[in-house]
Amino acid sequence: MYVCICNAIREKDLRGAARSCPRSDAEALYGRLGFKPQCGQCLEDADEIVADERACQPA
Repeated sequence: MYVCICNAIREKDLRGAARSCPRSDAEALYGRLGFKPQCGQCLEDADEIVADERACQPA
């Protein structure tokens, strides 16, 4: 599923970035993927996906 239509960022890519960079928010992870938010409508959902991915990781 696409999280960010403007940049064609998929949920799996965002989750992977969240695993590799554990203290970053969604906007910083977009940068890690080589993008920056365009319209910003996706950021709330992206932050929820990042939080969910981190909750699933062992402590």
